[in-house]
Amino acid sequence: MTTTGAIEGRLLELQCVTKTFNSGKKNEVKAVDDISFSIYKGETLGLVGESGCGKSTTGRMIAGLFAPTGGSIIFDDEHIGNLKEKKSLMRFRRRVQMIFQDPYASLDPRMKVREIIAEGIKLHKLVKSKSELDLRVEELLLQVGLDSSCSGRYPHEFSGGQRQRIGIARALAVEPEFIVCDEPISALDVSIQAQVINLLLDLRESRSLTYLFIAHDLTVVRRVSDRIGVMYKGKLVEIGDSDEIYHFGVHPYTESLLSAVPIADPVYAQSHKRKTYSPPMEECGNDAALREIAENHSIYCTESEIGFYREKLLNKKLKS
Repeated sequence: MTTTGAIEGRLLELQCVTKTFNSGKKNEVKAVDDISFSIYKGETLGLVGESGCGKSTTGRMIAGLFAPTGGSIIFDDEHIGNLKEKKSLMRFRRRVQMIFQDPYASLDPRMKVREIIAEGIKLHKLVKSKSELDLRVEELLLQVGLDSSCSGRYPHEFSGGQRQRIGIARALAVEPEFIVCDEPISALDVSIQAQVINLLLDLRESRSLTYLFIAHDLTVVRRVSDRIGVMYKGKLVEIGDSDEIYHFGVHPYTESLLSAVPIADPVYAQSHKRKTYSPPMEECGNDAALREIAENHSIYCTESEIGFYREKLLNKKLKS
């Protein structure tokens, strides 16, 4: 567990959620295929997988940017698909925010930093005066590690790491409870990534935030997450406690991701071979579903495969 604060009741639940693009056409793409999971107040769920596996689409559906083709997304006991009135939609959009992957494309180049951060504050009418707005923007900039004098500059005047901090400040401006972090460090230099991760961790504790943290790097996801979900071709193939998945992941695709994690040992690296995942033509069969093989550890498999995966998990733990 990476969270020091208490994890409370369920805040978000996905029930059999599917997202299909170009539905009914020859080039139909099922980006997310019947996935279900929950996220609890105060925790971070890491969602990991290769590019195109559906993890970002999942995050955008949770944030309300995409509508699911099927299934339900429930936030704090409300089906977000049922939020039609302006007042309820505004309330949801204030409570759920998103930090985007690309800090270059996600900020309007025509707007000054002050305007970018202030936009949500004004929309939700969170301040009563210009002086109060200016103070709020300055405080947010300081909280994300930027000088308040930055407010009069444009996005192109900042580095990638600084732009991502501005994006974080924008997300925080409306005082959300839940933030979708969509690969927030993948476009940054390695030297800057750790700084942004540490900032997100500090903000989670100081503001009692709940995160969905999307990434393709298992090492990063393990550092920030309480639980990890692994996605492959739109399916959630494994989910469990962070250390459990990192040390004892047993789905073949999870094992392929773990085998790609670099180890600072030249002797080991020389002999180590990366595992590749080649699913069978009829992967898992018709009755495949997410099934529990241990406490807080589930695998996408058939009923007949449960015993195999339980034994595989036990053997891994005995050898550790």
